[in-house]
Amino acid sequence: MEIKRDQYLNALKNRMHNGMIKVITGIRRAGKSYILFNIFQNHLLSIGVNPSQIITIEFDRYENRKYRNPDFVLEYIHSCLRKEEQYYLLMDEVQLLPDFEEVLNSLLHYQNLDIYVTGSNSKFLSKDIITQFRGRGDEIHVWPLTFKEFMQVYDGDVYNGWAEYVVYGGLPLTVSMKTEEQKVQYLTNLFKETYLKDIIERYHIDKVQEMDDLLNILASSIGSLTNPPRIEATFKSLIHSNISMNTIRKYIEYLEDAFIINKAYRYNVKGRKYIGTPLKYYFEDVGLRNARLGFRQVEQTHLMENIIYNELRSRGYSVDVGVVEKREVDSNGKEKKKQLEIDFIANLGSKRYYIQSAYSMPTEEKRIQEKASLISVKDSFKKIILVKDVVKISRDEDGIMMMNIYDFLLNKDSLDY
Repeated sequence: MEIKRDQYLNALKNRMHNGMIKVITGIRRAGKSYILFNIFQNHLLSIGVNPSQIITIEFDRYENRKYRNPDFVLEYIHSCLRKEEQYYLLMDEVQLLPDFEEVLNSLLHYQNLDIYVTGSNSKFLSKDIITQFRGRGDEIHVWPLTFKEFMQVYDGDVYNGWAEYVVYGGLPLTVSMKTEEQKVQYLTNLFKETYLKDIIERYHIDKVQEMDDLLNILASSIGSLTNPPRIEATFKSLIHSNISMNTIRKYIEYLEDAFIINKAYRYNVKGRKYIGTPLKYYFEDVGLRNARLGFRQVEQTHLMENIIYNELRSRGYSVDVGVVEKREVDSNGKEKKKQLEIDFIANLGSKRYYIQSAYSMPTEEKRIQEKASLISVKDSFKKIILVKDVVKISRDEDGIMMMNIYDFLLNKDSLDY
């Protein structure tokens, strides 16, 4: 069962010979090693690269433990090189190599060596790792399977596929598992024994219960506005904990650095400025989010919003939450400001899209409600409402496009219809 992940292959191809270290990041088990050692290595062979010109080192293999010595690995790589030939260095689990930052910076001096690395623990996955390479790192972020990638190997129609995806997410190994029991156990154990343990050990966290509680609060509030003060109030009122706001901030940063959660800032469309807080958090994989809550809170509306956010990010867009201020006159004739929310503003270069996630619009009142914020934006960028209902792609009298979630997810160019 092979899943084509062409966007990452193309990203690697576009960065070949750019003189930088290609750093493949992403949450554990997202498929980074497979992309490098299977998909990309096969590409190198297909374009005529001789196997002797591809140097591979998998540091997590027992038989390769001798390479975990910096001096030895530098000497080994040097012995493989010939000045007249181009070489490709593929290194997996590079965090197992002591002083790997210095080793990689040293290897950049070889003009005929193109370097690609991955890593799978919280130290390597930290989002600031690129700075360790003094501006010579080029990051490629690997997301869990998109719905389109998932459907390549799912044995069923898109509707049943969606029902599966929205619960168990897109970590590649879950696709091959035959029973729900396997998926539940895998995701639950992965979160607890891998992601969470890595963070606790790296940052020497002693308030483990508070970290557990914070994860539950964030998982329960995806798509809802929140910030550390609000979370602190929740700790005090519901959990009766005196955890400080600074500790909450630090713990959230740790979760972001490990790519477990991502944040979306609010952007005032008319004022053209960002609003500091509150903001929204989304999980990098909805299956992990559901596992965190014991698969007890599988709310389709919030999970659909999370999936749309991840899809946009995987396509390369920066994603904000939109705020539009609208002036209204109340029953007493007094003018007041009202804030309307746009679920997502997606930006990529000169492109911008305003996107509303509406699980269902069964009534005219609901349709008017979902359109209100989009109508209030007067610029010429495309405005789209995504729905779970099976509808044909269409534009209404206000120029707003209606599209179902399947058409959006299964075509990478769907926003340009």
